[in-house]
Amino acid sequence: MVRPQLNDTISDRTMDSESMTRAKATLAPYIEQASSHIQKSKHFCSGKFESSKQHLEATWQQASSHPHFKELVYATLFALLTIYTLTTYLIRRRRTNHPSRPTTPTTEKGTTSFKPPPREFGKWTPSPFRLPTPPPYPNWSLTETAPLPYRPFRYGPKYNVTMGLRTAKHTDWIELDNHYPTYHANKARRIQERGDKCCRTHPDAYPAALELLEDLVIYLPARYPSLYRRTETGIQNLWSGEHISATEPLSEDPIQSCARLVQDDLAIMIERPDGQYYLLSGAILLAGFWRLGDKFGMPLSEIHTSGDVPQYKSKLEKGMMNFFRRVKPEEMVARNNYFLQVDDDLAWSWSIGDEDDEGISWNTAEKNRAIEHHFFRSERQTLRRLPRSGGVVFTIRTYFLPVTEICEEVGVPGRLASAVRSWGDDVGRYKGRERYGEVLLEYLDRRHEEQVEQYGREEMERVEKEWEGYPF
Repeated sequence: MVRPQLNDTISDRTMDSESMTRAKATLAPYIEQASSHIQKSKHFCSGKFESSKQHLEATWQQASSHPHFKELVYATLFALLTIYTLTTYLIRRRRTNHPSRPTTPTTEKGTTSFKPPPREFGKWTPSPFRLPTPPPYPNWSLTETAPLPYRPFRYGPKYNVTMGLRTAKHTDWIELDNHYPTYHANKARRIQERGDKCCRTHPDAYPAALELLEDLVIYLPARYPSLYRRTETGIQNLWSGEHISATEPLSEDPIQSCARLVQDDLAIMIERPDGQYYLLSGAILLAGFWRLGDKFGMPLSEIHTSGDVPQYKSKLEKGMMNFFRRVKPEEMVARNNYFLQVDDDLAWSWSIGDEDDEGISWNTAEKNRAIEHHFFRSERQTLRRLPRSGGVVFTIRTYFLPVTEICEEVGVPGRLASAVRSWGDDVGRYKGRERYGEVLLEYLDRRHEEQVEQYGREEMERVEKEWEGYPF
């Protein structure tokens, strides 16, 4: 069996060798012809390359002899670089504006470009966010801590009507100072005398008012431990001895209890199914110029239009509505404003009329009272959304000082005079300038000149140029 296999193998190899010889003989003419073509192509390409090389050298020599050759080269390179840079910028911008997204749904976590469906108006899903516990206010004292010097007016010549919102820290939510006893006494008197004319909560806003009280019970003892102490059922005022319960059943409207704890007025806006925010809870005790009864139950837009807020429809309404609908519990904003008042009553500006009179406004105020009756009234407001109820709460802290007192500060008379002159006619009417403008501006101009004489014009100009401390 072995030998026949070996013979067969040798026979096959002999046949393969003969086949190869015949194949070579057959292909030889073709191989020679192909080799000839390759040689011809090689000579042709070599000639073309040499010709092109000589042409390029001639062109280069001709171009380099041009008197502005270098400038042309640099200009060309610059143009190419500019085109490249612009193209790259446009591509990146397009990618930024139109981020790529998966073409099919995924069950994994959503990307940052995912936008949740819009929330149904009037419905709020409680948020897990909780108001952070603040550190104690540094060196706070009921007798020594002065009010913060808010002076939220700018140099003219133009006064811009804006919302003026800026980001604020939850730590700085409530500001208390050595004016607290006066504010506390004013509020207690007003609650006793006027009751629900100043403090009122609609049933729809009760959960929000209670939530606000609970937040204050946590915040105030942590921020002002020398004034407040937290108890099992509420909060103890260590100065007045009052105890305010935050555990139901409550002895009074929760918004009224909140008012007793802080120097601020308070208002809570609640969203209803029409998408509007309504004033449904408020403790408006030291407002000076407006009454809770006139605004209670109104939607946000009507509150402002009924008060003739300048340029509200054209410049403020859309932005304000968007802000209210989008603000998150994790966010807090603040804003400041200012007014002039021609009497010394923090709670109600009696110079415009009795608080219970109808049709009161700046038009009913006595004109050009002496400068000793002019007071600077500034508000610091904060806005935040309550995480459990979804209500948006305003705190409105009023700072109230004689104009003659703030004009002792370097640069203030000139800056305030410039600001008052920058008001347009609509802002001037809203702020009552026609009733006090002559007396006020005459005084501010005189005090400014006195400061120029005292400190020198160069120093006053330096103060003006370097002032960047809004709202202080």
